[in-house]
Amino acid sequence: MTAQGWVYFFLAVSVLSLLVAFFFARQVIGSDTGTADMQKIAGAIKEGAEAFLKRRYRTAAAVLGMGLLLPAFAPTFAFAQPEHAGGGGEANLVLPDLSTVNFLGMNGHALLMIGLLFCVGGLLFGLAIYVQLKNLPVHRSMREISELIYETCKTYLVTQGKFILLLWVFIAVIISLYFGYLAPVPGKSIAVTLPIILLFSLVGIAGSYGVAWFGIRVNTFANSRTAFAGLRGKPYPLFAIPLKAGMSIGMLLISVELLIMLFILLFIPRDYAGPCFIGFAIGESLGAAALRIAGGIFTKIADIGSDLMKIVFKIKEDDARNPGVIADCTGDNAGDSVGPSADGFETYGVTGVALITFILLAVKDPTTQAQLLVWIFVMRVAMLLSSAGAYFLNGAIARAKYANSDEMDFEAPLTSLVWITSILSIVLTYIVTYAMIPTLGDGTLWWKLASIISCGTLAEPWRARSYPNWSRFSPQRNRAT
Repeated sequence: MTAQGWVYFFLAVSVLSLLVAFFFARQVIGSDTGTADMQKIAGAIKEGAEAFLKRRYRTAAAVLGMGLLLPAFAPTFAFAQPEHAGGGGEANLVLPDLSTVNFLGMNGHALLMIGLLFCVGGLLFGLAIYVQLKNLPVHRSMREISELIYETCKTYLVTQGKFILLLWVFIAVIISLYFGYLAPVPGKSIAVTLPIILLFSLVGIAGSYGVAWFGIRVNTFANSRTAFAGLRGKPYPLFAIPLKAGMSIGMLLISVELLIMLFILLFIPRDYAGPCFIGFAIGESLGAAALRIAGGIFTKIADIGSDLMKIVFKIKEDDARNPGVIADCTGDNAGDSVGPSADGFETYGVTGVALITFILLAVKDPTTQAQLLVWIFVMRVAMLLSSAGAYFLNGAIARAKYANSDEMDFEAPLTSLVWITSILSIVLTYIVTYAMIPTLGDGTLWWKLASIISCGTLAEPWRARSYPNWSRFSPQRNRAT
């Protein structure tokens, strides 16, 4: 089949996907519409949503019109791209030999091997907090409710897992056609590169899915433990327990990601690392996209369903008699835990793959490539250390200030955590960069690279300043609630 034929084939697959989506939509629309009051409320929601979308359609139409007019004013943009030297894309990239460069008295390969130990330490840190959360005191009825929510979350995740595997089958067909026929990796057997890409796409899916499952388990532990701690009327545990849960998920997420990428860098033959990275990126993107989008949709449907029961039957949204309350709690965990956990894993991973690709394409000297690759991953390990150090330092400050207090501004220690983490990261960035690549380029490249990273690091605390400061705790407000 010609290249044009394959284009038509992929177009037909896209049309088929739209037909499947239309079929599922008709199934949902054909379901029981509920009582007359529910239909009336749903109609009002639909009317409001349509009004919102009409405004967005106008904006999209204006942007599309500008895009269509742009070639008329800038015809040079239509020039053809230069012909590629070979197929395979990112899978064709070959890593430099990391053992040819030295840092601090050891070669790059040995230095990154030490980084594996820090990743294992991050994993143990996350698992240790998991055990601490599990062993915190909790009332039996609260534990039963949180376990019920977790069992419902498990059902959701199992269903999502089956759906993701079904999606992977379709993606695997596309991968096989592309890397097996349209653009095979030159100089390598398809029987080797194609299975590698497919295997590591499954590794990427497993990473996103596993981190999301761990996040759900940790959060359902923290839910009931935080609620029980709130009965004492002291605000500090209500801050410390959820933050501890978040650190557990974050440290495990980053550690797992770094372990997988360092394993590819250190133990996979250099000329086969490219297929591993591209497969891994495809897999984690697929898993994260499905979990993020489906989690958000599930959250809103469960939330609105619980609200409808509240309006129609005059039952409070969080009342135990409301049949939608467990689904609502499951939706909150699905949207605010599963999606962000998988999304964070994917974002951290694909940015790493993008950095590797950029370095290999933009830098021609293999020695400089090796220096930059080792430096990038040492910086990632350093960020792991700075996050852990900032957590303990900020925790000590918050404990000394709020442990016995009856009132607390929850936003203050969270904001200070962001600032402490950013400051530690920036200091560590300059120290590590100077120690590793002081003479790279013309001798000034080290502080330029460190400054670029620091600008990105500073963006988060400045963005956090725009959050509303609404989270104050007082015994009076707690009793009223």
